[in-house]
This record gives sequence, structure tokens and C-alpha cells, in this order.
Amino acid sequence: MLRFGTDGVRGRAYEELLPDDVVRLAQAAAEVLSPIGPVVVGRDTRESSAEFAAALAAGFSSVGVSTIDMGVAPTPAVAWAAAQASTPGAMVSASHNPWYDNGVKLFSPDGRKLDDEVQAALESTLGDSSDSAVSALGAPPRTSDGSGLLRDYQQAVANTADFDGRDLCVVVDAAHGSATSVLPGPIQAHDVTLAVINSSPDGRNINHRCGSTRPETVAKAVRKQNADLGLAFDGDADRVLAVDHTGELVDGDQIIAICAADRHEQGRLLGDTVVVTVMTNLGFHRAMAQRGIHVVTTPVGDRHVWSALQEGNWALGGEQSGHVIFPSLATTGDGMLTALQLLEVVARRGLPLRELAAEAMTKMPQVLHNVALGPDPIDEDLLSAAVAAAEKTLGSDGRILVRPSGTEPVLRIMVEAETPHIANSIAADVAAAINQ
Repeated sequence: MLRFGTDGVRGRAYEELLPDDVVRLAQAAAEVLSPIGPVVVGRDTRESSAEFAAALAAGFSSVGVSTIDMGVAPTPAVAWAAAQASTPGAMVSASHNPWYDNGVKLFSPDGRKLDDEVQAALESTLGDSSDSAVSALGAPPRTSDGSGLLRDYQQAVANTADFDGRDLCVVVDAAHGSATSVLPGPIQAHDVTLAVINSSPDGRNINHRCGSTRPETVAKAVRKQNADLGLAFDGDADRVLAVDHTGELVDGDQIIAICAADRHEQGRLLGDTVVVTVMTNLGFHRAMAQRGIHVVTTPVGDRHVWSALQEGNWALGGEQSGHVIFPSLATTGDGMLTALQLLEVVARRGLPLRELAAEAMTKMPQVLHNVALGPDPIDEDLLSAAVAAAEKTLGSDGRILVRPSGTEPVLRIMVEAETPHIANSIAADVAAAINQ
């Protein structure tokens, strides 16, 4: 049975996730979300995405709901289009995962990711659904062209920033993914000198040794071209990481810190508050406290960040991974929009990104170990004892977080400490305890 993780449903294409499953998901979404107009559908560039997008269209059509096909598009473009039309949206993507995985992200008619209650209702409806999937796949879908929406999205995103980028030279890594459908438009609209790399998708090269999961690729290109900075998107372009002119990584925590500090100084940070997740670096918390900026912490997942932002009416939040949300500008994390907000600060301040990042926060060394989950349950007593010992060792000079991944069958161990050696040693000890 399909289950929702931290970001939609996801699995190995044609093994853990089948076209029939996607049809049933569309049928369930039609019942639970009750669209009053056509559902907006987009996809990334992986080999299976076109077939799964067709399965979505077939599933919706089988219950009398038409679709608008945006084709290859960023996930936030689908969310934006859904909000514009006040209709649900569906994106076929496995985000930063390898090409052989795929998934579906669903959006409500206001362009937001679904909350836990709606996802639970969908899972329940899926459990009751049945044999109609196979017959639906054979029927012609009721769909229309959505390429105009993609063009409108590009203009809308470009308009969220106002700066003169003529003095900036930027390298962008499109990850052979959804970003290829909108580059270079929104960035070049601000006269930035732009070089785009990894923008030739072939169905199997999405995220492969490139993009936000491999920022060293864009770093190398930045150094080679003597560029001012680099930007690296993930496969569906809902997140972005940066590198400075030396190739040093500027992650999501630092991007949020730069934007928070800038907005705070301008009096534009509502409630002087930012929202981040439990994975956010301790150095971020210290830097915000020094500026008098309050930090609200949520579980991992940008939809949790969005919920907190809405509840508090705050203006900025996100994740270390590069999902950044500006609620007054978008309904979800948007890599292209975030890139433009960062470039605007760089251009207006007239300082190198490296200097802005150092000014915004000092990162504590942080390591992340993944422990594969087998068929046998973890010994919770051993794990608790190992975590308690780690916390005692770290004291107030670090922290440890152990959590199951929402997208992979692994347990994630995150440790922050004063030195990388201490962090790695503690993470290894906890991992060893789990594997006993």
C-alpha cells in the first residue's frame, strides 16, 4: 500500500511504485481534494516520469477530472500554477533521489503541500480503491497544454526580486533536472552573466554527480570560470545550495541566515522570527540569538516549516538542505525564487557571498551518518543508552539527533560538536551501538 513520507509518495519506479499505483493515487486525490477545475500536472526529467504523469492524467480522467499538463517543470511551478487556478496540483518527481526512483507530490488548491490529516484521508481512500486502475490506463486522458503556465511562472518568479546583476558572474548547476525547463530566464532577467551546466537531461542523468547533492561540481566550475558564486538545484528545483567564489559551500542554513539578517536590518522580518527544522546547525541558533531574532524549530520537512510560518504569520523559514520558504512570495520551497533572493542581497550589499556567509553565522562542525534499517527492529534500549552517553559527552557544546528518514529505509544520526573529529567519533559510536 502507498504511504506518504515527509514529501509525498516515493519508491523504486516499476518495483515499489507502479503506474497502477499512480492511477489509484489520482483517483483518491480526486475524491479527497474535490477539484472544481482541471488538476495541474508537472514532472521532472527522469526516464519514468512521462509515463507516471500520463498515469496521473488517466487516473483523474477516469473519475471525470481533466488535467493541465505543464510538462517538465519545477515542483514550485506546479504549486504556483495550482494556487493561481485554485485547483490541486500533482508533481511527478523523486526530488534528489537517483533516476531509478520516482514519486508524486500533491498540492492543495491553494498551492500548499498536504497536511497530515489530508494525507491520512488519501491513504485511507487508497486502501478502499481497486481494480479501476488498469482500465483507466487504457482510456484516453482529458488533458490540455500547460506550457503557457510555465512561462507565466518564470515571469512571476523573476518579478519577486529587484536588483541590477550586471556585476555578477554566476554558474548554475541544473542537475539535468526540472531547472532546465526554466533556465536561464528568471536569472538573466536581472542582467546577471550566467553559465548553466548539467542542463542536458537524458532520463538517467538527473542528480548524477551534479546538482545540490554534489555541490563540488558547481564549485569546480566556479573556480574554473572565476565566477562570483555558484548555485546548485536539485532534480525538481524546489531547493538550491550555493558556493562562494572559492568553491566553499553555502548551505540552506547560511542562505536563510543571510536573508534573515538582511530582512531584520531592513525591518522586513515579520515578528523578528525565522522557522527552521531540528537539523539546522547550532551555529545558526547562536547567530540569530546574537541579533535578537527568535527561532522556531519544527520536525524535518518543508511542509512542517510552512505550517509554523502560517500559524505565526512569519516571513522566512526553511531547511539546511536548501528548501527555503518566503510565504509572501510563494506557497512552498522554491529553488529559483530563493536563488534570486540571495542574489538580490549579494548585489545590493556589494559584498562577496563568502563575506556575507561569514557575517551571517559561524557553522559548528556537523556530521551525518546513515544506518541502513534491516528487517529486524532496532534495540531501543541500546539506542537510548548510546544517545544518552553522547549527550553527556557533548554537554552544552554540541547536540545529537537520531531520526528515521522519511524518504529512505535508513536511520539518520546527526552530531554537532566543537570539532569534526569529536562529531565523527560520537556519530560512529552511536552507529556501532545500533548495529550490535
